Amino acid sequence: MSPTHPGLTLRPYQVMCAICSLGEATSGRTDPASAKILDAIRQSPDRPLTLTCNAGDVFAYQDPGTKDDTPEGLEFNRRRDLEILYKLNLFPGCTLPARIVFNRLLERIEDGTSICGYGTPTSAAWKGCPKALSDSYKRGREKGIAAIIPPRPEREMKLDKKTSMKAMHKAKTKDVRPHILLCALCQYGGGTKPPYPEDNLPELIELILEKPDTLIRLVPGADWMMCAPCPSRSSKLGACVCNKGSGGLPNQMRDLRVLQKLGLAYGSTLKARNLYTLIFKRFSGMLALCGIEHSKPSVWWTGCGSATLESEAFQRGKKRLMAALKK
Repeated sequence: MSPTHPGLTLRPYQVMCAICSLGEATSGRTDPASAKILDAIRQSPDRPLTLTCNAGDVFAYQDPGTKDDTPEGLEFNRRRDLEILYKLNLFPGCTLPARIVFNRLLERIEDGTSICGYGTPTSAAWKGCPKALSDSYKRGREKGIAAIIPPRPEREMKLDKKTSMKAMHKAKTKDVRPHILLCALCQYGGGTKPPYPEDNLPELIELILEKPDTLIRLVPGADWMMCAPCPSRSSKLGACVCNKGSGGLPNQMRDLRVLQKLGLAYGSTLKARNLYTLIFKRFSGMLALCGIEHSKPSVWWTGCGSATLESEAFQRGKKRLMAALKK
């Protein structure tokens, strides 16, 4: 169960049909079932979405039966679902946040050719979906993820920036998730300066330079004090949904790697000068933290350049802050 909405179970083809319906909407046609699915995703983009299909064999435990089959026939329905899962590199019965599933679908499946139809039918059993040769899916795909999951409103992010900055300056102890302390060094070395619209890390570094004894408490998750204005933060969940929905997973890994390297735990509170001195001692670069890159599609894909190459910006930021804190 999601913290805000219950899970949703669909056949793979139903997710693809939802995209197709976006393309049909421009002509005034709507599919009620697809519209219901899209409404559910818009209400809660990160609700658990389970994809089941009639795969049989070792996956028979999750077979949903044929009640949701379309009229094209049993074999067609089975093949269509399996072809979609193959394209998405997912397995029958998998459960993922809906945001990840829809992003992956848009990225991996460009049209319905060879999935929903096969050109000249080889028999009556293989006529395929009547819409397969139309451009409805392609038109829906061209609308992008924003047509399914609207981005955070600009006004909301600006307000969160203002209120979180006030809270940060007012609080005696600053809450920060562990790995972004190193991200802050990359930003600092790369020349990012306040005011920065997408997070409060440059402002944190500025504060530390003014008051090196500022207390920092290590906390889990996309903490509001640092991440409030981020376009990829789910306000409902207090979670990171960057990297097409999967960002929270590698970020959790990064946090735990930092804690282990520093010998600390969530809730540990240190003066900024002492905390960064420990970071300088234990981290020679960013690869030890961000080296979790995977080929796409993967829920471990990070999109961070430091996942495969050492960060020059980190080295510059580390050198500059080390010098400043020694004064």
